[in-house]
Amino acid sequence: MKRLAITMGDAGGIGPEVALKAARLIKSTSVEPVIIGDKRVMEEVASLTGLSLDVKVADVYPLREFKRGKPDKQSGKAAYEYIKHAVEGCLKGRYHAMVTAPISKEALHLAGLRWPGHTELIASLTDTKEYAMMLMGGPLRVLLVTTHLPLRKVPELITKELLLSKFRLALRASEMLGIERPRIGVAGLNPHAGEAGVLGSEELEVIIPAIKGAQDEGIPLSGPYPPDIIFYKAYRGELDILVCMYHDQGLAPLKMIAFDRGVNLTVGLPIIRTSPDHGTAYDIAWKAVADPTSMVEACRVALSLRV
Repeated sequence: MKRLAITMGDAGGIGPEVALKAARLIKSTSVEPVIIGDKRVMEEVASLTGLSLDVKVADVYPLREFKRGKPDKQSGKAAYEYIKHAVEGCLKGRYHAMVTAPISKEALHLAGLRWPGHTELIASLTDTKEYAMMLMGGPLRVLLVTTHLPLRKVPELITKELLLSKFRLALRASEMLGIERPRIGVAGLNPHAGEAGVLGSEELEVIIPAIKGAQDEGIPLSGPYPPDIIFYKAYRGELDILVCMYHDQGLAPLKMIAFDRGVNLTVGLPIIRTSPDHGTAYDIAWKAVADPTSMVEACRVALSLRV
């Protein structure tokens, strides 16, 4: 039986609700979901939604109080403790994988924790130096070279070394997904992939040399493709994984076709970690209306992956 750690996330958001709903939906004779969180909070969610709390809850960091529908220090600290517990359990082999419900960056900061999000926090807890965020939804799988940065900073941060690291991680992602002959496509940074240098030099000076270097290592890459073409090719099934240069280049098309079922996979960790592709949704928190579809997909993906 596979045991799956599901963190409760930020107590004030929709995390507890989608964690419970997803855990109940994936529970089976071959899957044992374990919610890592606060049992009292989960009992309140069960009462609110009218659902039975018939899944295991690891009562890790009980909250004395927290604010519903907004970030606070207590929820931020608790969310960190749930993540830490799940990571330790995965590293020790107690869990096949971990799925993380949404947390608040603001709540983390209020608690004195300076990681910008889940990905960087879990990389730190596992002492992982090279990692990548990959989002999946529908026919698209998008691995990001840069993530949460102002757009004006992206060109200067895209180096041959960084690209080679992400290309290797894209290959590793294909292995985790069980894709035997992956077709990995690389998006250009500029319109028309630079148009031979007319619309930008990054493709000629950095991206193409990095692609050639990766190809010399045996990584099955093609590109750079114009950003307005590469998603069409992937949507038609011609590419398995896309490497995109910045956050919105990759996620805007993906969310257009898979907003309610997107899954985030952290590639490069010594453990399996996925999450739903949405946030805390404070505006609908504690109203028993949260849709667990993306959380369920994150659980199913996590159970199917191999490190």
